Amino acid sequence: MNVDFEERVDFARLRAYRLDRARKAMDRAGLGALLVFDNNNIRYLTAVAIGEWTRDKLCRYALYTRTGELVLWDFGSAAVHHRLYCPWLKPENCIAAYSTMRGASPPESGLTAKQVQEIKDRLKDAGVENEPVGVDFAETPTFFELIGQGVDIRDGQQVMLDAREIKSADEISLLATAAAMVDGTYADIAEALRPGVRENEIVALASKRLYEMGSDDVESINAVSGERCNPHPHNFSDRMIRPGEQAFFDIMHSYNGYRTCYYRCFVVGRASQPQRDAYQRAREWMDAAIDMIKPGVSTDQVARLWPTAQEIGLADEKTAFGLQFGHGLGLALHERPIISRLVSLDTPVEIKEGMVFALETYCPATDGRSAARIEEEVVVAPHGLEILTKFPAQELYVTNPY
Repeated sequence: MNVDFEERVDFARLRAYRLDRARKAMDRAGLGALLVFDNNNIRYLTAVAIGEWTRDKLCRYALYTRTGELVLWDFGSAAVHHRLYCPWLKPENCIAAYSTMRGASPPESGLTAKQVQEIKDRLKDAGVENEPVGVDFAETPTFFELIGQGVDIRDGQQVMLDAREIKSADEISLLATAAAMVDGTYADIAEALRPGVRENEIVALASKRLYEMGSDDVESINAVSGERCNPHPHNFSDRMIRPGEQAFFDIMHSYNGYRTCYYRCFVVGRASQPQRDAYQRAREWMDAAIDMIKPGVSTDQVARLWPTAQEIGLADEKTAFGLQFGHGLGLALHERPIISRLVSLDTPVEIKEGMVFALETYCPATDGRSAARIEEEVVVAPHGLEILTKFPAQELYVTNPY
C-alpha cells in the first residue's frame, strides 16, 4: 500500500499531527496530562498497537503530559519490543504495565497502588504533578486509587475526542484504503451470494479476504437476511439464504488502525416491488443527507431529513437509534460527529471540514420481513464532501439473477 516512488502516507507526519492535536486539546481543557487506557487513544498518542485481544483487558495505558513526555505502559515483554522497534518513543518510556486483568489478580496483590504510584512518579518528573489529569476509562479500582493518592482526575475521553475530530490527509488516506478493501470484499460477496449460502459463510469469506488484503482487525461483520432484516438484529447467524430474499451486510475492519463501517444491501435472484420501494426510500434519505452536508451545517439539520422512529415502525428514537444514523470514523468505530434524532435535535454539533463519518439509513419493506440498509462513508471537504465507499449502491443490487 506504500511505495518509494510516490508519496502516500507519511507515518512520521501522521504521528506528529496526532500528538499536536492532543496537546492543543489538552491545553484547551486546562489539563497537565492525559492518561489513557482506551486502545484507540493509546494508538492515537503512541502509534503502537499489539492486538484486538487487549481491547477489553485494560492492561495497557499511556501518559502524555503538557510538557511533552509520552510514556507507554504495555503488556509485559511487549514493552521490550517497543524499545527495539519504536524509535519515536524514548526507550526509558516503554514500560511493562501493572494490571489486575479486570480484577482477576486479587486486590490484596497491591498492583493498582503500584500502578498509580508509577504514574504519579512520571507526572512529577514531567513537572505536572499538581495539575489535573484527564482519564478516559479504567478499572474502577484504578479510579479510586488515583483519587486516593491525590490525583485530580477529569474527563479525558472528551478531550481525546476533541483531538481526534479533524482528520489529516494521512488519516483520510488510510480510511480510504480501508474502504477500498471493503469495495473488493463486496465484489466477492456479490459473486458468492446465491441460494443455499449461509450468513456465517459470507462472514467467513469476508474475514478471509480482508485479512489477505492487509486488514489488521476485522472487528465485526453483520450478515442479515430474510425475515432477520426486520427488525434489524445487528449480528449474524447460521441462517441459509433463499431465492428472492434481501440480505445486507456491515463490514467493520481496520487498516493501520483506521476503521470502516460500510453496509451494502442485496437481493438474491430477483427483487419484489416492496423490496425495491424500501430501497428507493432508504436511498432518498441517504441522498438528502449527502446533499445537505458541508462545513457549517449542524447535525440537527441532517437528522431532521430522516424519518422518525414511528415512520419506520418503531416506538421511539431510543429504539431506532443507529438506524437513521451518522457517526465519526477514525481509530474508533464511533467518533464525532454523532447524527441522530435521539441526540442531535437538542444538542446539535457543527459539521467541520476534515471530519470523516458514516451515514446510515434503514427502511423496512411493506412485506413485513424485508428491509433496505445503506451506508456511505464521507469526508467533509471545503465545499461539500467526498464519498469513500465506492461499491454500487444507487439501486438495489440483484445477485445471480434468474
